[in-house]
Amino acid sequence: MKCLVQESGFVIAEQVEEALSFKSRLLGLMFRPSMPQGRALWLEPCPQIHMFFMRFAIDVIFVDKNGLIIGVLENFKPWRISPIFWGARGALELPAGTLKGQVQKGQRVEFVR
Repeated sequence: MKCLVQESGFVIAEQVEEALSFKSRLLGLMFRPSMPQGRALWLEPCPQIHMFFMRFAIDVIFVDKNGLIIGVLENFKPWRISPIFWGARGALELPAGTLKGQVQKGQRVEFVR
């Protein structure tokens, strides 16, 4: 599936992997050497992430049940815990440098299969 910003058409990720089980959300991107450009990991439900055992920084978008972006973290580094984004349905994890300020709170994301 692909993810884009509705208002601008900016393609956030060409290929989105889903982590919907407890185990897949817990592991997330841990222990992976990197994440290729154009890829993303969607964690649902997920109002907060941790970066324990991560080997690289990521960009993260927190999205509510209506697709509204309620939080954006750019270049989020390993060994940190994000703030809790109350009302977030899920989090989209991307390679660091993907967003480059092109995504803001209040915009809507769309997942296209």
